Amino acid sequence: MSISPGFLQTTSRHSAIGTNSSGHTEIVYTRYVRNITLSAEEELIERARLRAAHEKKTLNAAFREWLERYAGRETGSKEYAELMKRLGHVRSVRRISRDEMNER
Repeated sequence: MSISPGFLQTTSRHSAIGTNSSGHTEIVYTRYVRNITLSAEEELIERARLRAAHEKKTLNAAFREWLERYAGRETGSKEYAELMKRLGHVRSVRRISRDEMNER
């Protein structure tokens, strides 16, 4: 497989996407990737494939995006804790009711 460099588009820091001489889209990994096997109900997988197709991506690409977000949650938790620590001096003037919090 050869992909014309003019058709390569970087999609992340570890992959690029392009069109080969047959007109098919190819993803070129610039870093080792590991395959995993997951189990799910057939109907769930089919719904996920349809959603991914609607978003013009593969189920594999959608899963990689989800995995990136999921793996990043720990960092987000730390950032949240640091923000709450920095804002610890902020106090509400009065207690806000549940109805007030849920107003849109």
